[in-house]
Amino acid sequence: MSRGSSREDEVRRMLDGPHPQVPTDLAQQAAERGGRLLRRRRFTRWPVMLMAFAAVVAFTVWAVAAEPWQLPPAETTPPLDGW
Repeated sequence: MSRGSSREDEVRRMLDGPHPQVPTDLAQQAAERGGRLLRRRRFTRWPVMLMAFAAVVAFTVWAVAAEPWQLPPAETTPPLDGW
């Protein structure tokens, strides 16, 4: 007997056996749990989005004040050789 057919036989025996009883309010419990998960996800999304927005604003303010794209002024002049 091959390994695949023994597994098939085992699955058939499990399916032919008694089936467990399903709670009558299973759909209602699933809907309530899904609602809780959605509310929790929505509640945690707002602070994260607020922090991301604050980070973008802080970076923009820093960039406007510091102007990192410009070269700093030279503090010393190059030596003048050969005059």
